[in-house]
Amino acid sequence: MDVSKLPYHHPTPWDTQFTALTLPDMFGRTMAADPAAPFLHFLGRTYSYGEIHSEALRFAAGLQALGVEKGDRVGLFLPNVPIYASAYYGAMMAGAIVVNFSPLYSVEELAWQVGDSGTRVLVTIDVPELYQTAAQVCDESGLQSLVVGRLADMLPRLKGIAYRLFKRGQIASVDYGQAIRSWSDLTRSGTPAPVPLDAEQDLALLQYTGGTTGRPKGAMLGHSQLSINAQQVAAINPFGNPSGEVFMGALPFFHVFANTSLLNHAVATGASIAMVPRFETGQVLKTIATHGCTGFPGVPTMFQAMLDHPDLAKTDLSSLKVCISGGAPMPAPIHARFEEITGVRLVEGYGLTESAGVVSVNPYEGTRKRGTIGQVLAGTEILLLDKEDPTRLAAEGEPGELAVHGPQVMRGYWNRPEAAAHAFIEHNGRQWLRTGDVATLDADGFLAIVDRIKDMIAVGGFKVFPSQVEDVLVEHPAVKEVLVIGVPDDYRGEAVRAFVTLSDTVETNGEALKTWLNGRVGKHERVDQVVIRDDLPKTMIGKLDRKALRAEVLD
Repeated sequence: MDVSKLPYHHPTPWDTQFTALTLPDMFGRTMAADPAAPFLHFLGRTYSYGEIHSEALRFAAGLQALGVEKGDRVGLFLPNVPIYASAYYGAMMAGAIVVNFSPLYSVEELAWQVGDSGTRVLVTIDVPELYQTAAQVCDESGLQSLVVGRLADMLPRLKGIAYRLFKRGQIASVDYGQAIRSWSDLTRSGTPAPVPLDAEQDLALLQYTGGTTGRPKGAMLGHSQLSINAQQVAAINPFGNPSGEVFMGALPFFHVFANTSLLNHAVATGASIAMVPRFETGQVLKTIATHGCTGFPGVPTMFQAMLDHPDLAKTDLSSLKVCISGGAPMPAPIHARFEEITGVRLVEGYGLTESAGVVSVNPYEGTRKRGTIGQVLAGTEILLLDKEDPTRLAAEGEPGELAVHGPQVMRGYWNRPEAAAHAFIEHNGRQWLRTGDVATLDADGFLAIVDRIKDMIAVGGFKVFPSQVEDVLVEHPAVKEVLVIGVPDDYRGEAVRAFVTLSDTVETNGEALKTWLNGRVGKHERVDQVVIRDDLPKTMIGKLDRKALRAEVLD
């Protein structure tokens, strides 16, 4: 689809050309421009670009002393802490490929991905839950080394002393030895041997997908995909002086959204990140006010949590220029209420693990359309494929499976050539990434996601999009969150069923909600039940998890 002929509302032209860089080169250029510039703000301590770059170099040297060579995999099993950045760029300086692991993983999940990726060295911190999981995996897997950082060492000096004195129960007892090494020892000194890297050829990151079916797959992202996607995201900033931006770093760095929109985006422009170890609403509000955060990428549940927090009304949010919501559809009532109460513009975007993070977003200023995922980033092309036959394009004006072509699209799946072959489709001599998302494109060039192909519910001879039913139900003043799934039905094949959590302001029950909803949707979209729950399952970054709900209800 020729998006170049559609109106384009981002500040940088769609045909902007970006330079493929290795991530160490991108980091090095920004650091050299101003080594003293702030990079990371963490619980009262600020790290400059020069400090993190120097620590990354020492970590690279430490990895090489352990025998790590170009192409080896180095895993990060870390929350948002400063050594994440040092380990991420340092591993790449040593020529290694980084593998991100969620700090919420169980022993079994972590062990499987360590084995699948062939990770040799794993980095974590001395928080008991993380260390104990990592140490068990180290004992039972092919890991060569576990590197453990001390959280107290990353805090301001007095906070670090207090943490050691009064939080001893929250500090793991680490059994250091040949296999388990201290981060401070590994980064004590040294200069790494130079490792030649090719941005277009060498891999930088294995980012495991959420695994909608079966085991997660490692998306292979090269230096070019990551560095260009960071530049594409930077190019939609209309505010000027990008190095003066301060991003609210509540999204976990291990997730591809944060990896691009926070970490690599900041490094590409010289911006700083006010980071928190995990999302805690009160701490996030305080951090925004303390550091004058100007941008906040997050997921819908984060913005809902801010609206629910009693400190929101008394928090100074005047520094915020824009909030960017991704990861899941933004419910219209939350969108409208957030902007009304805070006065901050909230825009939706869209991306995938396989696209290095970001495909499209609504403009930060000027024209935008609520309920859409905005316009594609510069250099990104799209197709809408027929939902039943992806070898054909969807009929004009009809929804179709979104396919993406651009410099940020992955190189394939690690050790999964058959899965990679299924993920791409050839059209006009080029390979296009099939997203599995059903989308529409309007005459102004704005995309809207209708639903996922795998989530569509077959009711008799009709296809029902769960998100369309959810969009109606969430308009009820009593409904806080909603997920809709298909459940087996002897007569119709599947029936539509809704699961909700309620707000504290309006009294209702499931039968009343069912009656209210079924009077507002098509006959084939009507639900058989509305089930009220205390909570709904969420993914590791806080978005509602339809897959987990389906497994819980149907298994």
